[in-house]
Amino acid sequence: MEFIGFFQIIIIIATAIVTLLYTCFRSLTFVCWPSTASFSSSSDGDDDDDDDDGDDGDDDIPAPREKYDVFISFRGEDTRNTFTSHLHGALLQKKIETYIDYRLVRGGEIAPALLEAIEKSTILLVIFSQNYASSTWCLDELAHILHCREKYGQLVIPIFYGTSPSTVRSQRGSYEVAFAQLEKRFKGTIDKVNVWRAALTTAASLCGFSNKTGTEANLVKKVVNEIWSQLNRKSSSVLQGLVGMEKRIDQIESSLCIDSLDVYTVGIWGMGGIGKTALADAVFHRLSSKFEAACFLGNVREKSEKKDGLVHLRNTLLSEILKEKDLNIGTPTIGRDLVRKRMAGTKVLIVLDDVNDSNQLNFLAGDPALFGPGSRIIITTRDKSLLQKRVEHNKICKVQELDSDEAFQLFHLSAFRNKTASEDYTELSKLVVEYAGGIPLALKILGSSFLHCESKEDWLDEWKEFPREKIWNVLRSSYDGLKEIEKEIFLDIACFYQGKDVYIVKEMLDICGFRAAALGVLIDKSLISISTNNCLEVHSLLQEMGRAIVHEQSIEEPIKCNKLFLDEDVNRDLKTNTGRATLQAIFFNRSAIGGILLNHADFQKMYDLRLLYVYNSSRNKYCKVKVSLPHSLTYLDLKGYPFKSLPSKLCSEYLVELQMRNNHVEQLWNEVQNLRNLKVMDLGLCDRLIKVPDLSQSPNIEHIDLYGCKSLVEIPSYFPCLNKLSYLNLTDCTTLKYLSEMPSSIEYLYLDSTAIEELPSSVWSLEKIRCLELPKNIPVLDLSGAATKCKNILGLPETICKLKSLKRLDLSGTTIKNLPASIGNMKSLEKLDLNGTTIESLPASIGDLKSLEKLDLSGSAIESLPASIGNLKSLEKLDLSRSAIESLPASIGNLESLEKLDLSGSAIESLPASIGNLKSLEKLDLSGTAIKCLPASIKEASRLICLQLTNCTNLESLPELPAVRWLQAHGCTSLNKVLSSKTALTLGWDEYKHSQGLQEQLTYSNCKGMGWDAWRDIVTDSQIRIMRMATALSKYFTQEEIKEYVFKSPVCIVCPGSTIPRWFPYEVDKSVLGIELGPNFFNTNFMGFAYSVVVAFKNYNVGGSLRLGCKINFEGYSDHRIYHRSCMVAEYGEINEFKFETPHVFVWFSTIDHVKQGSYNGVTQATFDFYPIIHDCPDGRAVDWSKIKVTKCGVFPMYAPVDSILASRMKQVREINVEAHESFPYLVDLMFNRRAARPDLSL
Repeated sequence: MEFIGFFQIIIIIATAIVTLLYTCFRSLTFVCWPSTASFSSSSDGDDDDDDDDGDDGDDDIPAPREKYDVFISFRGEDTRNTFTSHLHGALLQKKIETYIDYRLVRGGEIAPALLEAIEKSTILLVIFSQNYASSTWCLDELAHILHCREKYGQLVIPIFYGTSPSTVRSQRGSYEVAFAQLEKRFKGTIDKVNVWRAALTTAASLCGFSNKTGTEANLVKKVVNEIWSQLNRKSSSVLQGLVGMEKRIDQIESSLCIDSLDVYTVGIWGMGGIGKTALADAVFHRLSSKFEAACFLGNVREKSEKKDGLVHLRNTLLSEILKEKDLNIGTPTIGRDLVRKRMAGTKVLIVLDDVNDSNQLNFLAGDPALFGPGSRIIITTRDKSLLQKRVEHNKICKVQELDSDEAFQLFHLSAFRNKTASEDYTELSKLVVEYAGGIPLALKILGSSFLHCESKEDWLDEWKEFPREKIWNVLRSSYDGLKEIEKEIFLDIACFYQGKDVYIVKEMLDICGFRAAALGVLIDKSLISISTNNCLEVHSLLQEMGRAIVHEQSIEEPIKCNKLFLDEDVNRDLKTNTGRATLQAIFFNRSAIGGILLNHADFQKMYDLRLLYVYNSSRNKYCKVKVSLPHSLTYLDLKGYPFKSLPSKLCSEYLVELQMRNNHVEQLWNEVQNLRNLKVMDLGLCDRLIKVPDLSQSPNIEHIDLYGCKSLVEIPSYFPCLNKLSYLNLTDCTTLKYLSEMPSSIEYLYLDSTAIEELPSSVWSLEKIRCLELPKNIPVLDLSGAATKCKNILGLPETICKLKSLKRLDLSGTTIKNLPASIGNMKSLEKLDLNGTTIESLPASIGDLKSLEKLDLSGSAIESLPASIGNLKSLEKLDLSRSAIESLPASIGNLESLEKLDLSGSAIESLPASIGNLKSLEKLDLSGTAIKCLPASIKEASRLICLQLTNCTNLESLPELPAVRWLQAHGCTSLNKVLSSKTALTLGWDEYKHSQGLQEQLTYSNCKGMGWDAWRDIVTDSQIRIMRMATALSKYFTQEEIKEYVFKSPVCIVCPGSTIPRWFPYEVDKSVLGIELGPNFFNTNFMGFAYSVVVAFKNYNVGGSLRLGCKINFEGYSDHRIYHRSCMVAEYGEINEFKFETPHVFVWFSTIDHVKQGSYNGVTQATFDFYPIIHDCPDGRAVDWSKIKVTKCGVFPMYAPVDSILASRMKQVREINVEAHESFPYLVDLMFNRRAARPDLSL
């Protein structure tokens, strides 16, 4: 025991000695933030001061946290009591978790704790001051900061306080003096001093802040705002899992007009579970730093229902805004002048989430004047009507469902977390995603229910047993808040009216005594919507919920239930043959109700029956007698009706819509029926129908569909009296030879595939006509509209221009020589097709067609366009391919909506300079023309994506272009000059963020005249393009979205040449290349490989595409092997004769899958085997392998630069003024992080 006591004393003494030595060392080298007690003392806190003795501050030292937002590196003697203290206080006020060395526990190992703190911080701040370099501790700290930046991609922000970036970068002034001392002190370990120098040089090259301009307070504000912005962009936990929400957040932020001093209210509106709260939360966290105070009041609907709920909510709001705890104002209004005055002087951001009553808004934020200039209020609700009186129309943001890709991503995130889903689950996932219909909450609920399923069978079992009520309960609150009549209408829509014309549904509701205005209530409450073609829509989940409610009623309260929708409910009711008088709607499938016969249903006793929908009447053999129908029907659908006619006494004066498609009826009724409310009649595909039923007593009929009635021979003479008829479809009435006069109300008239040979004169006076499809066999001129392939037409009558509502005029293939001078009167015309006509010129009035979107003059004899063509502000597509056009007027540049201009195969020889004014132009095709050069202004056509120049054999030069993604210049044999497009490529660095599709291809194959300068600029651009694409894939797209680019390259560049570009660090003069991989090769910044090969050709025909492959074999310890493939595809379209005659260089890029999952851990070497991918010739001949061979290859591993330096690198690239070949090394170092790929390469 005495020995043990003596041993303990020895340990205590040793610990004291170590602590003393450590304290002395720390006082010489480390920047120390004082405790609370020492902060106000007279000590200056330099690195050379000893730590304060005593324990008075120990209790105030917080323990290290698991995660920090910011780590600050600084020199104590320079900035501790000034800038650093002010910055630290401002960060803490914003609740930004900040690490400074005072957090170290006394007696702990400082260096490991600091290393851990740096590694666990999101943003690393380095405050460079006059004496920063005199502290070796600061320099070691900086070296580790930059190591973490390279390894983990952390953001490093330098702040230059009392010094300049150039001083730090070049180690001049006080830094030069400090390093002179360091070199003497560490002359035996000079490598360490070099590491510190390199760290200072690198850090000083990063984007940061300086106190050279402005006040210290402004500098603190700028730094804090930047940190807040970066934290919300990079690591806010609120944004995790918000798949597909970026563009929705952008829409809301745009509506907020954040820079305006006005007080604005913005509404976020949508159905339950659509993501309103998540969006508001994300916007709140992203923008709250820009306001003096901010408050998020969540779940207002539920909380306000509690006792004094609204009072409690408002007190919470005032406490957050005024920063006072336990504030209590119980009166209906805020009466205290002091409180109102303080609020009026405060710029606030307020979110009121899930509001469902106007009283809530009035009580919490009724008067916007209460809040200071620049304040913003965000309201989320399911009820649009709450917003309409207090929010400007353009500031109500409707949240849309996720698209299929976004829904897939969110579901996989919930169902598999970060694991990669097996292909076995693809179809099951599609099933679930389709069911959820793009509703984020439903996708998350469904995904979480599958999370623990271990097999495909478990998935199927879970899907079958999944309680849909989990989702319905979220959605149902909107339904439960409706009035009874509104509930009835919603259930009608969910069960019967989905996809129906809203106008027709309103008529049926009004006839039945329902208030059709209730549709507006349902729309405002996000229960239904109206599509672009004016049809009612209800989300599939809401539809399912509504039908479940009806089914529940039919079981629990069958007497009260007035709807039968499910086959099992109809089956049960019809078996009893009760014919309940309370029934109002029936929808059933005849083939699904067993032996129940249609004629057994006594519908006539159902006096209130409004809707009868019987589909799938294929069981015709069971019907013995005709059914009896009640007089109360407003909607009747008997598809496949087996009899020759309807009951003689239909007598339903309330009938609004009659659907009798695809049945055996010959004559609908013999007697005149009083169907005065009938608006829609569909008898399509009734191939036995001989006669149109008598509709003379149906003055309100609007829509008649007789498509495919092949036995119909005439149209009744009373049709001109149907003054409301707007739609008549007679397509494929093959025996119909005569057409009666048409009423002036006709808007849509379809006569295609009829036997009509002559049109009535009234057709030329149909001023409301929008769509007119005529039979192709009319032999004379007397026609208009879509006259397709009528070969004998020489001209058009002026009367055609009276068709002021006509949208499409198709005269393709006719022999027409001119258009009427008054064609400009056709103000509604959207498409004019003159393909293959002999027209040589257009009238000047063509410029008056303000609605024209597409003008097709392909293959025509047109030689020039009038200057008025520039007035077509809506024109999106202009096709002049294979035409005789020789030049374009300067006014072509005024076509502000033009997206596609096709001049391929035309006689054009030059383009006007105004082509650069086409800001909407996306595709320009000049293939096969005699054009010699493009105007320099084309670089201003910033949206140009596709430029086709195939076989432009006279083309000599290409100017600087915008950031095109598809450039086809095959066979441009005279091309010798190609200018770099690096300006556009670097400015549009993040343009892929909201783009559709990623494929890029630039092909200069068989450009025999291309010289070194052109080749050099093409290769220069290829570096930027590949880095840009790789960055886009890693930053903006999910693994699911980029899956197709793992094996198929998203970028492909082809040009003549026999040399691998100099920026490839690994290259050999053969088709197989091996490289050694370091232990940190596949780190988190790894993006993939760039590849280059030289292929020798000998009169080789590539057909429609050329493919090159690369087999990659990764090997590691213990026989660890991974195989990967990459494929480059150069598409050449439909032209079969694309022959290569000389060597060509191919450059491409592809990603590597599963790197982030650690699949490549332990890999030490890689072998790349390049080869042409060749299929046998279509005629069965074997491929001659001697005509194509890979002779050289190169590989470049690519790593992402962190966000903070990406913009500055691109700026440097744009500003390089030296020759491109001289800039190669600089470009590589800037853009590709060359040292990460080859540690042995010197920068």
